[in-house]
Amino acid sequence: MTRLDWFYLLSTERMRKLQRGPDSVRLEKEERTEWERDYGRTIYSAPFRRLKQKAQVFPLEPGDYVRTRLTHSIEVSSVAEDIASQLTRAIPDLESLEPQLRNAIPLVAATCGLIHDLGNPPFGHAGELAIATWFEGKIEKSPKFLDDLNEQQRFDFLRFEGNAHTLRIISNLCLLIDDFGLNYTCGTFSAARKYLPASDKLGSDHTHSKPGFFWSEREIVAIAASETRSDGCRHPLAFLVEAADDLVYSVVDLEDGVKRKVLDWQELAEYLQKNCSGSSAYTKVMKAVDKADLSGFTRSAKDEAMVQLFRISAISEFAIAAKELFRKHYDSIMDGEYRKELILDDDSEARPLIEACKRYARGNLYKASNILKLEIRGRHVIHELMDVLWEAVKDISPDKIPAGTKRYPDKIYQLISDNYRRVFEKRIKLDPEHQTYHKLQLITDYVAGMTDTFACELHKDLTNE
Repeated sequence: MTRLDWFYLLSTERMRKLQRGPDSVRLEKEERTEWERDYGRTIYSAPFRRLKQKAQVFPLEPGDYVRTRLTHSIEVSSVAEDIASQLTRAIPDLESLEPQLRNAIPLVAATCGLIHDLGNPPFGHAGELAIATWFEGKIEKSPKFLDDLNEQQRFDFLRFEGNAHTLRIISNLCLLIDDFGLNYTCGTFSAARKYLPASDKLGSDHTHSKPGFFWSEREIVAIAASETRSDGCRHPLAFLVEAADDLVYSVVDLEDGVKRKVLDWQELAEYLQKNCSGSSAYTKVMKAVDKADLSGFTRSAKDEAMVQLFRISAISEFAIAAKELFRKHYDSIMDGEYRKELILDDDSEARPLIEACKRYARGNLYKASNILKLEIRGRHVIHELMDVLWEAVKDISPDKIPAGTKRYPDKIYQLISDNYRRVFEKRIKLDPEHQTYHKLQLITDYVAGMTDTFACELHKDLTNE
């Protein structure tokens, strides 16, 4: 394929205009760039605000210290922006860009860091699995449940994926006065696409390992790929945002675990020494940590201070590694040939330490009984809410959309957010051939958009449990 070009990759054409809608209106004295406007509209969007009540690791956490999806996304955004900014000074091809394009690179990375988790349902990855298994359970009871759907439509639900749902939110579900979502620039929208394939066409390499978009967004994704001239390959900034996400959560989840006393710092330190003492990144990180004089601290305060120092040093080393890897593989990335996970590349000096952190979290944090209990509760909540919501929509047709509340299903239907119902009612009238798909998307959209707290409260209100 033709080498990627930043002039097209950072296209300022907006998605609404490219879909034959009206162009974005600028104020007479508006001086912000289009990429700055993308960043601003993200900060003020409802889906971004709702991340405050979505768990990073600890669902329904009453304390205010441990991270939510909101704080995690801000941290990822900060790291992604920093790495991208450094690269614009380290790679001649980027340094030679005209100033406006060069300055846009870290800003688009920052915006994509903010939105990378928008599509996560309540209860995080456990919520993703709960949505998928609800559909599996329906098929077990009624094998023809999804027979009205085509192949990709079926896998949109059976392989429900938060990253693909993010694209749906920013293009369809975050509504103001029209149906074009946040109406991002094409460059920002394209960079937000983490994976490439349709849900029914997964592949063996990393960029094809998970669904990249749902059937409902296929045309929008194709428009963005065409406009940015990146069809068939990832936007380069998607590699940086993914790396920022990986390196941040691999460390901060451990920090939160120590703070919540689910993990013990001394045990974590011994595990890391045993499993990656030969790693140069580990040596540099622990050298910085061991410099601290914490002689006057209590055991608990010392553990918290040590894990915070570890987080600071580790993120710094991991970010340096990500920057160097991007620079090393830059030509391959721009030629559309690089298909690996940047920070876990075979050439990554940080890989042993990152993998050790992730293994320890999987074996000691994510399996903690209080977290497992809440994830099991979340699965129960999501399954029962979807049962109730399906009863509300299963008999709806384009000429039979509930307006009142006489029937029991109509009462449930009126509880669904106006935004979601508006999208659904428009789609089912314009595309009656796929009305079952649109019905299932309605209940999935509504549940996936809930916060942890709202899902539990609605479930309690409806079931008295």
